[in-house]
Amino acid sequence: ILMGDQRSQLYRPEGQPQAQGEAPGRLWTVIPIAGKHESTNSSFSSPVSGTQREVSAAGILSPPQFSKSSEFHDGTGACQDPTAHESSHLGTLEVKMGELLQLLLHKYRMKEPITKVEMLSCVGKNYEDQFPAIFSKVCGCMQLALGIDVKEVDPVGHSYELNTALGLTYDGMLDDDQSMPKTSLLIMILGLIFSEGNCAFEKELWESLSVMGVYADREHHIYGEPRKLLTEEWVREGYLEYLQVSHSDLACCVFLWGPRAHAETTKMRVLEYLAKFSNTDARSFASLYEEALRDEQARVQAGDAVGAGGGARA
Repeated sequence: ILMGDQRSQLYRPEGQPQAQGEAPGRLWTVIPIAGKHESTNSSFSSPVSGTQREVSAAGILSPPQFSKSSEFHDGTGACQDPTAHESSHLGTLEVKMGELLQLLLHKYRMKEPITKVEMLSCVGKNYEDQFPAIFSKVCGCMQLALGIDVKEVDPVGHSYELNTALGLTYDGMLDDDQSMPKTSLLIMILGLIFSEGNCAFEKELWESLSVMGVYADREHHIYGEPRKLLTEEWVREGYLEYLQVSHSDLACCVFLWGPRAHAETTKMRVLEYLAKFSNTDARSFASLYEEALRDEQARVQAGDAVGAGGGARA
């Protein structure tokens, strides 16, 4: 186990100095998935639903910045308070983004593609000019808060598919309209394990997750029972391994990547995905990037070896 004497480049306690050449900031604190709500009553028909409130509370869903005008008129030539007008405008934009977020989540649950025409209809004609900025912001929210990628599959018809990120095939959703994807939390845990020498002590992992409002002994409005999710469900699904080891004469437990995680995604994908939301490049985390690159090369070589073996048998 390598992590005992090493601190992650992706997570560092407050006050610990930054390594020379390392990207500024802490990757794990710029992904605040958890909101402060104890319950969620998400409904596709609700314009300001639990989903929007949760994402907004996390500081993820906020209106895009548009150009400001120094004066606003009521049509009679009289000037109105620009601050009040701007506040009302941004509030409406947030509602529109919430509505589009709900539509995309509904399409994801139904496993249906979505078209630009449908999204424009959801946003409304009055906001067609702002649609590119709204769409970009909402796609970022889907990735960051829910672990869902929105990908254009038909450039001519402007059709989009919604899939779990990084090639992962399991999102932990139940068969109801209230369940939320848990992919983003899984990605963060895989990243934390990778950054801790590919083996994360349970105690330190929960300390890291507590920064995001996720606690082992506290039910979460999106993730349900986190301890059960990590130590049972994701172990059963093959994404994590949960092992007891001896460390400093004390028995403790550690988390590792499971076989399904290795099969479906890579260290490089996880690192690039998380680095994206720290407004930096994966190369900024030099040692982790080098390890991820070696992993990519090893996968290519393993694939070549399998292909050569198959050819020889033929």
